[in-house]
Amino acid sequence: MPFIDPAEATALREKISSDKSQLGKIYAARSSKFHSRNVEHSLVEGLLEHGWEEYGEPLKTKTRLRKPKSHNVQFEDDIWCQLYRLGYRTLNVDENFCLPFGSDPSDKKQIDVVAIDDDSVLLVECKSSEISVKPPSYKTEFEALRSRLDGYRKAIDQTFGPGRRLKYIFATRNLRLSRDSADISRLVSSGGFYYNDNTFQYIESLLKSYRSAAHYQFMGLIMKGQNINKAKIEVPAIEGTMGGKTYYMFSLEPQLLLKIGFVLHRTRANESEMPTYQRLLVPSRLKGITKFIDSGGFFPNSAILNFNERETKLEFHGQPRSKDTVSRTGVLKIPNAFAIAYIIDGQHRIYGYANSKYKASNTIPVVAFKNLDPSDQLELFMQINENQKAVTPTLRITLEEDLYWSATRLDSRLKALRSSVIRALSGDASGPLYGKISLGEDRSTLQAKPFADALIKCKLLPEAKGNKFVEGTAAPSLYDASNLDHGDEMAKARGRAVSFINSSYELAEEALRQEQEALSTYIFSNRGSFAFVSLIGDLHAFEARQSTISIKSTTDQRINAIEKYLTVLFNTLKSMTPEDADALSGKLGSGAETTWLRFFQAYINRKFSDYNPPELQDWRERQDKALQTKGRDLGTQIERHMKNFIIRQLKALFGENWDIEIGTIQRECEMRAKEQMEKDYKDGLGRREIPWTDQFFIKDYKTIIEKYWSRKPEGGTHAISFEQHFSIDIGHGFNSKSDKIKWISFFNTLRNNWAHEGTKEKGLNKSDVDMLAKIHNRLGLNNS
Repeated sequence: MPFIDPAEATALREKISSDKSQLGKIYAARSSKFHSRNVEHSLVEGLLEHGWEEYGEPLKTKTRLRKPKSHNVQFEDDIWCQLYRLGYRTLNVDENFCLPFGSDPSDKKQIDVVAIDDDSVLLVECKSSEISVKPPSYKTEFEALRSRLDGYRKAIDQTFGPGRRLKYIFATRNLRLSRDSADISRLVSSGGFYYNDNTFQYIESLLKSYRSAAHYQFMGLIMKGQNINKAKIEVPAIEGTMGGKTYYMFSLEPQLLLKIGFVLHRTRANESEMPTYQRLLVPSRLKGITKFIDSGGFFPNSAILNFNERETKLEFHGQPRSKDTVSRTGVLKIPNAFAIAYIIDGQHRIYGYANSKYKASNTIPVVAFKNLDPSDQLELFMQINENQKAVTPTLRITLEEDLYWSATRLDSRLKALRSSVIRALSGDASGPLYGKISLGEDRSTLQAKPFADALIKCKLLPEAKGNKFVEGTAAPSLYDASNLDHGDEMAKARGRAVSFINSSYELAEEALRQEQEALSTYIFSNRGSFAFVSLIGDLHAFEARQSTISIKSTTDQRINAIEKYLTVLFNTLKSMTPEDADALSGKLGSGAETTWLRFFQAYINRKFSDYNPPELQDWRERQDKALQTKGRDLGTQIERHMKNFIIRQLKALFGENWDIEIGTIQRECEMRAKEQMEKDYKDGLGRREIPWTDQFFIKDYKTIIEKYWSRKPEGGTHAISFEQHFSIDIGHGFNSKSDKIKWISFFNTLRNNWAHEGTKEKGLNKSDVDMLAKIHNRLGLNNS
């Protein structure tokens, strides 16, 4: 007895098409962001009132009209088009595809997109929102899914013929639904696949890089671990061991490797996998490899795979070992299933065969490991690729989680923890930073580096050197240093940090909901992210020191403790003065992010004077123009005195030969003088003679002082040595020559600060100026 009425099966088939011409026209229409139609000129006015607009040149008897698609229609169209580009050529052409799942006439459900090929049937349900929101619960729907899928399978088999694998896909756009949520757990346990924004973007990137070959990686993604057929792949193989790891050497047709292999691209779509590290392919390179193969080329080196035996049971029927080797030959039986072997090296070779005429007749040599640990798999990848294309800074930051999570050194584990926090922030589908941070191969509006930089110093996570915490950094942090179970505490600290940062951003979203430009400019930007994360960490530490919160506090308690400060910040950002706006937007270079943080801290300090971190005090002093002028004047007098005293002393010691005595330094100064003359000339200042004695560096003075340290000119009753004149105690010991002239290196650092004040955001604080005054006085310049 048929599962559904034969007439209903016929009606369903009529809503599906394999006509390439028809599908091409539908693809063109669905690819557009607009509904379009041509209407009689007399009907235009009425339609304009309902959201339609004119576009293009009018026709002789009709006018071209278009109207933007609603977000839900656009999303369904985008999914349909993506599957079309993946190679599906049997798709629904009717939006009202109601598929039965039971015998009762009401047991039907609307399926938004249906895609069929020789091997599979995809049933896609689409849910979307115009803006990013948290969705309602899908508990009832997903709990009923398992029984519905059984009915769907029977209806599909009757309508389109048996033998295809059925996959239900729940696709969302702008819905904050975490893969760890109860709803998604219900979906996956019932056999469904969650297709969120990350997945959609990943498939788009696959289509761009892999073109028609993307279908293989796509099938591996959604069908991972499912049998292609029950018959196992049997190949002759050699079993061996290397580094304590079991491996097999064999050859296999590319068309099989393309199905059982899976590339762990470093994207948010593979967030459940660990480790993920591969780059996407370069399309031009892939095309070139295919051309090379089809012209008779081949690659003699092996592809390297890893079979995870916890998920994939390999069978090796080996011959007895000979007395000459521990290796043995035999037959390896491999399950014929999707995405059971991670491709560690060789993805270009394997995917180069995807569109080759030899993919079924050539074989590729393979070295396949069995059950490599994730860290070993990543380390092997890094070793293979260490002399190839450099790992990008973004990929390096995101790889640190996998590289160092179980490291023996505390500072390495904290590096992994920072990486893990960033990955979780961008991968948490329920959080405001979901999908906004570039990770691995994923590109987004925010870079990972500002978050990494902020997490190093923001006090939410402690600092460490070797296996010791930097003193004072653990107590106010979100890491419980008393928990000696490192793996457990790393996970807990990550959870606390992600929850706190997400909640702080949600607070910003709510406060600045009506000020979207301020929100995007000052909070959801690269500089803003560094400043905001650094600020909330500093505020958290400030409150922790007041004992209002502790490691045991909840996220809500932490947010309640800092909310009053953030409210001041948000109100200030809403009414930003033109001067402050210009000051922030005009800051360029590596110090700009810190300047933003200091501005944020200063806004809060105006309202809460007890919040006055030392870094803010120091920054304010460095912005004090009067203080900078005083310090610069003192420094200029000190430097002028050093030059005059040293030249006078050298002349007293060596007479007219004094310049020959310091010949090496003289030649360097002469070269600098010539370079400066050339620069001045090219800058339009004409030819200007520059004395070489104007080109001394502070390090030159230090070299001369050290070389002639204790020598005194002869015959002078008041003659003194360099040691007597330039020995100055700055509080770092005062025993050796090195101690006594340590101030010169310190002075050189301060000179660089005031000399580059305008371009490097440097300057002098009060302590610096006090030290310059001390040096100035010790050299007797106050009396000159």
